[in-house]
Parts: sequence; C-alpha cells; structure tokens
Amino acid sequence: MFVVDLTFDCYQDTTLEAAEKAIIRLVNALRFNGQIIGEEFPTVLKDGYFLTRVMCPEQDSLHPLYHSPFVKSSLEKLNEVGLLQPKTKVIGQDIHANGADTCSESSCYIIYTTYVHTCSPIYCGDDFMPVPLYKIPAIANGDYKALIKWQEDWQACDQIQINGATRCEFSAIKELAEIDSDLYRRGQTLRKRISELTKKPVFYYLYRVGGLNKVSEQKRQCPSCNGDWRLIKPLFGLFDFKCDGCGLVSNISWDHQ
Repeated sequence: MFVVDLTFDCYQDTTLEAAEKAIIRLVNALRFNGQIIGEEFPTVLKDGYFLTRVMCPEQDSLHPLYHSPFVKSSLEKLNEVGLLQPKTKVIGQDIHANGADTCSESSCYIIYTTYVHTCSPIYCGDDFMPVPLYKIPAIANGDYKALIKWQEDWQACDQIQINGATRCEFSAIKELAEIDSDLYRRGQTLRKRISELTKKPVFYYLYRVGGLNKVSEQKRQCPSCNGDWRLIKPLFGLFDFKCDGCGLVSNISWDHQ
C-alpha cells in the first residue's frame, strides 16, 4: 500500500466546521469505494490549507477513473464550502503493509480477512493477493460499503476471540466459524453477489478452531452440504478444505495444526 497526502486549498472564506464535514464526507466516500484503506485519517490545518494523510492500495488508486457516484458528489461538496478538490502526493510505499494483486484477470476470488489485515477483503484466487475493491463491479448503491462493514465486524469478532479475555469470546467464534451465524449469512450474500457481478467463482473463508484432534479434523466434511472437501495439498499453505458447490474454504482447526 502507498502513503498519500491530500491537500485541500481554500479558495474563499470557510469555517473549520464546514471544511471538516466536507473532508470527512469525501474520506468516507473514498473508503467505501476501496480507494483508501483503514479507519484513521489524520487531518491538519496548515497556513490556510488542510492536509489529510491516507493509505491507498495502489499508486493510482485516487485516479478519477475509479470514482464512485458518492465520491463525485463529495468532491462537489468541497466547492460548496470553499475548498478546492484535493491535490494528491504519493509519499511512498508502506513497507509494513500488504501489496496489491497485479493479475490482469483473476480466475476466482476469496473473501478473507483477519484482525491484523489492513487491506481489501477480496483476494485473488491465483496468487492470494488483495484485490483493490474498485477493480471489481460495485456491490450495491455504487460502492462497497456493505462489504467493508462486514469486514469491520469480522475483524472485531476475530480480535475478541484472539484476546480471549471475556465470555464474548465464544459468541465471537460462533460468528466466525458457524454457518448459522449472522456474519456467515451476510458474507454468503456478499459472496454470491460478487460472483454474480464478476462472473467468477468466489469463495468465503470459514474460520475453524476447536475440534477433538487432527485426525478427526482431517476427516471433517463440508458443514453446508456434508460433502468431501479435503484438499490433497493446502491452498496457499492456509486452506485445507475447499467446496466448489458451497463456495467455502476453511482450515484444519488452529488448535491442531
């Protein structure tokens, strides 16, 4: 990912409150369109202009070609409060962050995330690299808000179960690992929608923890159709199971790896 500065110049008198609201609106629009990543975007006022630092999946993520209708309307709102459209400056590539998929065309996609991942939750099924969301058709209402909100909830549950400090841990694991959970239901709805839009197979990662032992884990059937789904060789060294019919991938329980 790339660190980018957005500079908002004032072309007429404005108020701090009006400028702040307009910038926040634009930042949210860019985030829900996958053009910027993360949840915290520091903004400072310097010598008559505002500067916001963001993270982008690619160097050209902010190109107008990728703008959603919400982004375009948010840019127009800037002018209404006396701000010019932002000038962008790529500071450089974040050495700690994930890269982005560079395949010209993916054969399939995997919906996957964890609490430590700050990147797109859509992965290329060929090289397992995050696919910038604006590279696939918008899911609903012109952007990817529903998918990003699902990702936020998945990561919150993952953080709770990893910490393991409260009784909420068990409810969080159920959301991540059970096919009757709300998180799974939402994820499957998104999976089917993305598959419909891209005309490509899309798989949903079903978290797995617990279980009796490694032998019983290896014999586990698909929880959705009860069919055989064990892979001869783990996919990307991570997924031990894959069901093409149900669009699921999963792992041998982390307790028995």
